[in-house]
Amino acid sequence: MDRKYKKILLRGIKIALGSSFAIFLAHFLHLNHDISAGTITLLTIVSTKWETVKLSVYRVLTMLFTIGMTWLFFLHISNQWVAYGCFIFLLVVVCELLGWGATISVNAVIAAHFLANLDFSARTVGNEIALVVIGITVAIVLNLFHDNGNFRKELVWHMRCVEWQMQAILGEIAAYLSRPDAAEDVWNELEELEGQIRQYVVDACDYQNNTFASHPGYYIDYFEMRLQQCSVLLNLHYEMQKLRNIPEQAKIAADYILYMKEYIKEVNSPEEQIARLKHIIAGMADSPVPGNWKEFSGKAILYHVLIDMEDFLYYNKRFVDGLDERQRRIYWKEEQSQDKGGKKKA
Repeated sequence: MDRKYKKILLRGIKIALGSSFAIFLAHFLHLNHDISAGTITLLTIVSTKWETVKLSVYRVLTMLFTIGMTWLFFLHISNQWVAYGCFIFLLVVVCELLGWGATISVNAVIAAHFLANLDFSARTVGNEIALVVIGITVAIVLNLFHDNGNFRKELVWHMRCVEWQMQAILGEIAAYLSRPDAAEDVWNELEELEGQIRQYVVDACDYQNNTFASHPGYYIDYFEMRLQQCSVLLNLHYEMQKLRNIPEQAKIAADYILYMKEYIKEVNSPEEQIARLKHIIAGMADSPVPGNWKEFSGKAILYHVLIDMEDFLYYNKRFVDGLDERQRRIYWKEEQSQDKGGKKKA
């Protein structure tokens, strides 16, 4: 089943079970307005663990504010609808200014309970606090259950797919340098890959927000690095379309790209590829000046292509340099242990 539909189905099950159980628990404890506990659970369960925890904290803080403000308005303004309107106005303004707009609905429910009874005794206040505590506790507990193991496997699989697709695209770009009509679809493929990676970034963020581990930002950084590399390759399209004739150095650039594409791997520190590219660029700079404008233009475009490839590699290098020791130990050591040839991907 597609992850999107699995996510919707799982959320529906959580909300249904959580709301029902919250109502049962509130009823078992003989709380007034027990059905509201289910509503609070429904409104508190969001798509990720961290969002649920943060929203729960905000609910508790704004609940205390609501109790104080309802006491102030409801007992000191005789007209009920005016009192409720003044309270709601203040609640919305304060919550929106704090960025806690998601808490407004639950606090409005609590305020309605106080408005109906105009009772601010310790028992009534305790009843409302208990409803909120039950609702958010059930929501937090249910949102601890996520299929993070399979989610992580999917992210790793997507990483491999991106690498394979990028390797294939680089191979087509190398062919394009030799024959501009040999890789007509490469740019469409690249745009499709860029769209896929954007979705993988969203998935990686979702994974990070559903685990309490401190290191899963690795996947976000990885896919963002590949997205930046896609942007570099897309920029090549504009430059390579200008090629009217194929310079002699095109084969050197094509051979380099074919060499480099084999290092589009997760575990790769690209110093060796960067050094080799710098050597090629220096060799081009020392080569004889072209004899006519057409040759000069072709060589200039080819030089620009190589500079773009250097940017491509530096995005990889910045990703590698940004890894801490824990990330290297958790992710790279695991990958290297699977490299049966024993060869470290430089």
